[in-house]
Amino acid sequence: MSAATRVLHRNLPMLLLRAREKMMERFRPLITAHGLTEQQWRVIRALDEHGPMEPRHISDICTISSPSMAGVLARMESMDLVIKERFAEDQRRVLVSLTDTSVELVRVISKDLEAHYRALERKVGPEIVERVYRAVDDLLAGLGEEDE
Repeated sequence: MSAATRVLHRNLPMLLLRAREKMMERFRPLITAHGLTEQQWRVIRALDEHGPMEPRHISDICTISSPSMAGVLARMESMDLVIKERFAEDQRRVLVSLTDTSVELVRVISKDLEAHYRALERKVGPEIVERVYRAVDDLLAGLGEEDE
């Protein structure tokens, strides 16, 4: 293969996927121990951090496609994890909120979650974790992602 046809950059999307999977290996057991899927936990975290939102905004934050989000929210509603309420002025629009059940799950899981983050910082160093946060924030900002 000639130098002209060789890719010179490392495969950043693949590296980010590998890093995500390594992180999820640490956190997935905690999430599933509480009967949640990764997608459900992402939705709960997003609603906990940002407050009630419309499904399309949740989809954007959680990187879940709109068709998948409809199913995720329907299952979460049947599990008493979210409440969907129609806007009075526009019945086509829906606002999604956490239930008391989800608020309690966040409270319970957050203790273990913070312990996992402390363990991660002990393993790789808090400076590395902070640099990763900054680098990912900078990457998203540079790609035009809004600060979420």
